[in-house]
Amino acid sequence: MGAPLVIVMGVSGSGKTTVGVRLAERLGVPFQEGDDLHDAASIEHMRQGLPLDDAARGPWLARIGAWLDARLASEGGGVITCSALRVAAREGLRRDGVRFVYLRVPAPTLVSRVLTRHHPFMPPTLLPSQLAAFEEPTPDEGVLTVEATGDVDANVARIVTLLGATRRRKEV
Repeated sequence: MGAPLVIVMGVSGSGKTTVGVRLAERLGVPFQEGDDLHDAASIEHMRQGLPLDDAARGPWLARIGAWLDARLASEGGGVITCSALRVAAREGLRRDGVRFVYLRVPAPTLVSRVLTRHHPFMPPTLLPSQLAAFEEPTPDEGVLTVEATGDVDANVARIVTLLGATRRRKEV
């Protein structure tokens, strides 16, 4: 079996990028920022403070799926971020060997985080629409849930434990 392939999911401000980067480093696998796979029209739409609908998210989710497929084909593992707001989105990204890690954060903490960070196209005004669209994972989805309000490194260690993974050394 290859290295772990993980989707770090949650709404804006949940810490997907921070946790994802550190998790990829810890696992010794590539990291992909899911937001970098949005097309220019969607980025501009969000930059204007307008939420994407499911139809607009479709091509983006397809690009994330293509990244997952490429990583599965190479058996190299990886970590990618994706809000994965809806059950249908998660089902569309579900593949054998892919694990979802949901970073659960209370709404007041999310608000505080998005107000104090800079994101190139995700203004704080979009958080309420993400919270409204978000469908909390159910136990039968097999999503690993981490309360992501504490120390980032502790959260990453918890995720590694939950994945049952060990650190892989990068090939030189």
